[in-house]
Amino acid sequence: MSMLPAREIPGDYGRPFFGPIKDRFDYYYNQGELEFFESRMQKHKSTIFRCNMPPGPFVAQNSRVICLLDSVSFQTLFDNSKIEKKNILDGTFMPSTDFTGGYRACAFLDPSESNHAILKGYFLSLLAKKHDKFIPIFRQGISGLFSGLEDEISAKGSANFNDLSDAMSFDFVFHLLCDRKASETKVGSNGPKVFDKWIFCQLAPLVSLGLKFVPNCLEDLVLHSMSLPFFLVKSDYKKLYDAFYKNAGPILDEIENLGLKRDEACHNLVFLAGFNAYGGMKRLFPYLIKWVGTAGEDLHRRLADEIRAVVKEEGGGVTLAALNKMSLVKSVVYEALRIEPPVPYQYGKAKEDFVIQNHESSFLIKKGEMLFGYQPIATKDSKVFENPNKFIADRFLGEGEKLIKYVYWSNGREIDEPTAENKQCPGKDLVVLLSRLMLVEFFLKYDTFKVEIEKALLGSTVAFKSLTNAVHEDK
Repeated sequence: MSMLPAREIPGDYGRPFFGPIKDRFDYYYNQGELEFFESRMQKHKSTIFRCNMPPGPFVAQNSRVICLLDSVSFQTLFDNSKIEKKNILDGTFMPSTDFTGGYRACAFLDPSESNHAILKGYFLSLLAKKHDKFIPIFRQGISGLFSGLEDEISAKGSANFNDLSDAMSFDFVFHLLCDRKASETKVGSNGPKVFDKWIFCQLAPLVSLGLKFVPNCLEDLVLHSMSLPFFLVKSDYKKLYDAFYKNAGPILDEIENLGLKRDEACHNLVFLAGFNAYGGMKRLFPYLIKWVGTAGEDLHRRLADEIRAVVKEEGGGVTLAALNKMSLVKSVVYEALRIEPPVPYQYGKAKEDFVIQNHESSFLIKKGEMLFGYQPIATKDSKVFENPNKFIADRFLGEGEKLIKYVYWSNGREIDEPTAENKQCPGKDLVVLLSRLMLVEFFLKYDTFKVEIEKALLGSTVAFKSLTNAVHEDK
């Protein structure tokens, strides 16, 4: 790597206590998330700069970070030789371990910790063993989602995709891990709501409700100045924990045989199912449908043509071989993951002094400094992608396939693979598969659809306004 001109990292943290509070109000209320970063990039003429990240006082002891907002420097966050990932999943603070039975879940462990290799290695092997169940379980669930959309549109003229998608996602995860439907257990249909409350209580210091009738100072005091206690969801969480403990026996047996306590194994499994899997799908699927829906009928026609032709060529079945032949479907999924990554933040703490680069300069990082990457800006780097703020369905076709290495949604490059020794999402390939499968199922059944989009607490709310059935269905 050739050394670029050295530069001091611009920006500052302001006065103690008041600096973090000012940045917090800019982030949530005065500017908003995107303008917060873009204004500082313009001010400092740099994609690397210093600032405070929420929540700050009194939740986080130290809110100081170095922002990495370009495709080059962002990749430093994946380098385990330079970056420590201990207790930084949610950034500059960590929710109470009460939410996970008193244990630090795998996502909070650094790869250097022994339990990380045990847990992640097992999760990877578990997904490999269950690979033949992905498609049939998901197809079963999505047929119910379609029925729900059609019924709501018929009755109300509009259908809330998010609620139906959340229910499908929870059912898929529970069925995959427990080998039975959630509806056959005491959890029933309440799983998504329980997981939503459990996730919200952990992430409350990082969100804004956007309620116009609540003064900013009051919301800031309630959400960002204190952590919500576990007792608010204790009884609900126990129901979920008990359901997994009772129905995921074979998985817990195997993890226990690897040297972990059974309750620790179960709390980790609940975290994997709820925070990682369900929580990720809760953002991912609405994003995917949002971008495809708003792209319009021309893209819908092209997707339908490709999907139906390949499925017919493969004998009418939706198989992994068929999915792998759908190049436009692949490109659309990668583009959705690029333009609006389901996990927008990455953090890491420097293990040692080292030099980092963006496209123009070199910067010295000191041991112990916290690095922060905001993926929705890093994956819109104009020096890598043309028209980076535009959804371009064909972006990763042909020669564009080389750009897939700059898609970072999974805490790693898309061309990399998760291992027990890194922090890349263990379900990376499954997420891409399910996203492609969702598009395939949609365009086998429908020719086109129309949606309306609104901003939501965690992502976007997608409302279906119409669904046009396929003229010819080749399944």
